[in-house]
Amino acid sequence: MITFASLKREWLANPRGDILAGIVVALALIPEAIGFSIIAGVDPRVGLYASFSIAVIISLVGGRPGMISAATAAIAVLILPLVRDYGVEYLFAATILMGVLQAIAGFLRLNLLMQYVSRSVITGFVNALAILIFMAQLPELTGVPLLTYILVAAGLAVIYLFPRLTRAVPSPLVAIVLLTVVAFYAGFDVRTVGDMGELPTAFPSFWPPDVPFTLETLKIIFPYSLTMAAVGLLESMMTAQIVDDLTDTPSDKQREMKGQGIANFVTGFFGGMGGCAMIGQSVINVKSGGSTRLSTFVSGVFLLFLLLVLGPVVAIIPMAALVAVMIMVSIGTFSWRSIRDIRHHPWQSSVVMLATVLITVWTHDLAQGVLAGVILSGLFFASKVKRLFTVATDLSADGRSRTYRIAGQVFFASSERFVDAFDFKEVLDRVVIDVSQAHFWDISAVGTLDKAILKFRREGIEVEVIGLNEASASMVDRFAIHDKPGAEAALGGH
Repeated sequence: MITFASLKREWLANPRGDILAGIVVALALIPEAIGFSIIAGVDPRVGLYASFSIAVIISLVGGRPGMISAATAAIAVLILPLVRDYGVEYLFAATILMGVLQAIAGFLRLNLLMQYVSRSVITGFVNALAILIFMAQLPELTGVPLLTYILVAAGLAVIYLFPRLTRAVPSPLVAIVLLTVVAFYAGFDVRTVGDMGELPTAFPSFWPPDVPFTLETLKIIFPYSLTMAAVGLLESMMTAQIVDDLTDTPSDKQREMKGQGIANFVTGFFGGMGGCAMIGQSVINVKSGGSTRLSTFVSGVFLLFLLLVLGPVVAIIPMAALVAVMIMVSIGTFSWRSIRDIRHHPWQSSVVMLATVLITVWTHDLAQGVLAGVILSGLFFASKVKRLFTVATDLSADGRSRTYRIAGQVFFASSERFVDAFDFKEVLDRVVIDVSQAHFWDISAVGTLDKAILKFRREGIEVEVIGLNEASASMVDRFAIHDKPGAEAALGGH
């Protein structure tokens, strides 16, 4: 329930810090939005309008206060073929459908899938993004005059040294303003924001995409919308978790998914491209003192203000200043502790982390990196649990009865070891399978129990299963066939 206290906490807990942080984020958003527009093969206005629209809307309906969402490279890469083959209007339609799919995912509570993403994957995701953020700055540091490097170094010096004087103003903002003033009045011949593309001069209009509303159009845009929705939600959920950790505060992931959907749905009508949460900008926001929805709202509104009112001033900002800010973000985002932890953590965790980093950096696709990490985590987990399975046996004094004591987890990965533990050719009258220290997790486990019991029966051996816990007994009652008529005939298809 929304109350005045909750509104005050989410919006006005830190107004001064949030406003200043939002200004810093807005300045950093401009070159990134333009760059992402170039990647997607669209006019710079498409990325800039999207960043304004998504930031403002997500501040109102999102579930993670203080997190920045806007146009992103992850989405830009996906939409390039759509724009190239069908035109920008189909991109707007795909963005609207992307929003619908994300909202549906939120109502279906697919945010719960984040439970299956291990800490090692999240660490790998963070480190990969830090590397990608730094790599994205390399074009601005390649083939440029020496003066550019001097300005970047000066910007980093201001960013890291100014907080020693005062923290009243975010040091990245000071660096941007100071370098802009120096470069302009000194007449430095360096690359500026204006060199990246034409800035918009008019407020975006709200209008439906100019595409035929037919089944054919849906067939064209649906695969793109589905991929955009999945990648956008994945990056947003991962970023939300990181911001949770940075701020030591919880967030409503389900609401965030719905909010991302609403933001992208509306943005499509404003002539913007799809977007999602941005870890780099979110880190800038947090590091600059932003913590509430106000910082996100200010970043979007001030971005539009910069474009429409202060466009000529924004155009003279040297790219070196913004590169310095992004390098700071890259350094601050990277988990340097993870390098030291490689020696102390289990090797499986380190492999998962490194695989996530390498695949993400290699493919520039966050979804592929995270998916690979999740799969490896699952395989290592299954292997670990499998090794916890043990079997002990006791032969009766008369040699006619044997008790098998099963301990551990019985599921698809350990089912083969379960069957192999029994000697079906041993001459016995009776076998007792004691599972009081075991747990049956799936139908594969139940199937192996059926297989063992029926094999003993074929050898003329009486079998008794004892010690089933309540959950295992319920699963055996539902899915087992050894106690049903025609069990032996049905075993082959079980």
